[in-house]
Amino acid sequence: MRKHSKVIITCAPTGSIHTPSMSPHLPVTADQIAEAAIGAAQAGAAILHLHARNDVDGSPSPRAEDFMKFLPRIKQASDAVINISTGGSATMSLDARLEGAKAARPEVCSLNMGPLIFDFSAAGKRVEHWQHAWEQDYVAGSRGRIMYNDNAFIERIMLEVGREFGTKFEFECYDIGHLYTLAHFADLGLVEPPFLIQGVFGILGGIGADPRNLAHMVTIADSLFGEDYIFSAFAAGRHQMQFCTQSALLGGNVRVGLEDSLFIGRGELATSNAEQVAKIRLVVEALGREIATPAEAREMLGLKGGDAVGF
Repeated sequence: MRKHSKVIITCAPTGSIHTPSMSPHLPVTADQIAEAAIGAAQAGAAILHLHARNDVDGSPSPRAEDFMKFLPRIKQASDAVINISTGGSATMSLDARLEGAKAARPEVCSLNMGPLIFDFSAAGKRVEHWQHAWEQDYVAGSRGRIMYNDNAFIERIMLEVGREFGTKFEFECYDIGHLYTLAHFADLGLVEPPFLIQGVFGILGGIGADPRNLAHMVTIADSLFGEDYIFSAFAAGRHQMQFCTQSALLGGNVRVGLEDSLFIGRGELATSNAEQVAKIRLVVEALGREIATPAEAREMLGLKGGDAVGF
């Protein structure tokens, strides 16, 4: 692992898993996403991992026009690195998932390094009343859906977004095998270091939220990539802060946000993304490490710069 004294905080404000009925604080309109992202940046997030939503009912949207409702506003108000999801949601085709990234040509895109079962149906058990017709079936139906990225899809994303626009990737690794897939494409020369590896834990269908799994992922990544990668980690739900803390202790970076957990403490909904950023910032600084600025994150990751994007 390439270790730095500074810690990059990534914030994922909305995602495509949680629905409006799960928390009144989940940003779902363009205005709310912009405000949440700007607030997270002001609290210390150097990277903003963004999904788009439909303003009418809060459903996940792949449309470039929905991304463009908030991207320019965030850029105008913040120097944070913009990271556009190419994962979208399991209900979207690959072409749909790439629409926002191709329009925005961002500095960073997320890239799921393989297919996996992505079962978040248990999140629906806490909901007493569904606000929108789409929500309940969408959540319950995740038991029978695959978040799909095969090697042909991965190659397309690397070529059509990475090679075409000079975009780097947040390689989302939900299991150990995903590290080997990344090593395969690195050997082919389709991506170049430093690799930002985002370990994702606690999704039903991926690697479990056991601290020993995080240590194991770092061990395997070290064997495959040496000092050619930068590590970050997060866990879904109640394990969020624990895993971020362990990642920082191991010399890595952290990711928080309402995409990954709706809570700030046991049984207590987070009132904003900035609240989660502020909490992990306190933890990281208490461990004696400093928070990376957006400029420092760009240097650490070898990014093209905010003046070379499409918004």
